[in-house]
This record gives sequence, structure tokens and C-alpha cells, in this order.
Amino acid sequence: MSATPVVVTEMKFTPTLREIVNGALMRGRPILVSYVTLDEKPSVSFRGTVQAWGEGDLALWTRTQTTGIATALAKHPDVTLFYADDIMNPAARAMITFKGKARVDNSEAARRTVYENSPDLEQKRDPERKGTAIIITLESVTGMAPGEQYRMTR
Repeated sequence: MSATPVVVTEMKFTPTLREIVNGALMRGRPILVSYVTLDEKPSVSFRGTVQAWGEGDLALWTRTQTTGIATALAKHPDVTLFYADDIMNPAARAMITFKGKARVDNSEAARRTVYENSPDLEQKRDPERKGTAIIITLESVTGMAPGEQYRMTR
């Protein structure tokens, strides 16, 4: 019988959660991002650049500043992100939902940090750095990973 998982309620990433987020693409599990487009339609896409930002927020790199999520956030900042891994193996299962408000950050510092912290595979898709950083201020993180259960809220 496995040990009772630690319940995490503070909006501060544990080392396990940080590793899950930052290593998602390289484990073949990019994080799913959902948002509402400018024409009021839901949009869902896998993103390989999602990364921990600070103590308890997320960031991602988008390869364009003029379409898609980069333009939609001014009107519809609410986003949901979802990660799943090993769902058929109870001992290793991870399923995590992140909800928050996203915004474009065109500052050189944010753009540089988010781009440089993105996997090389993703950097090669935007070598001229035409994209921009998106910062997600999290409102909640719910779910589970080995040894941890997340009930984090702000």
C-alpha cells in the first residue's frame, strides 16, 4: 500500500510539480492549453514551452505576436492548462489542471527568459525570436502526481 500523498494547498510549486511542468515536452507529454479566440471560439493546443515562472505561476513562448493566443488574451485572459502522464499506472499517475489569467509580456527580460528556458526543439522553431512571452498568473492548481495531491488556490 502506498503512503498517503502530501496535500499541497499553498500556491508555490513543489520540486516535483516544477519538474513535471519544466520537463513535460521532453517526456513526450506537452501541456494542453485552452483559451477563447477573438471570435469567441474555444481553442485547444499542445504547447511545448510551458514552464514554471517564479514561485507559483507559468509562462510559455508563442511563435507569433499577431495571431492566436497572443492576440486573444487582451479580450479573454482566462486560460486552462492540463497535464497527464501514466494515467494507466496508479503508482506513477499524474493529472494536473492549472487555471489562471494570462497576458502577453513583450519586455525584453521576459521574452529572453521564457525563450531561453524553452526546450531547444521549440527554440529551433523560432530561431529569430519573432514570438513573445505569455505569463499566466495562476488562480488554482488541482490534481495529483506521485506522492502529492494539489489543491492550490490564490
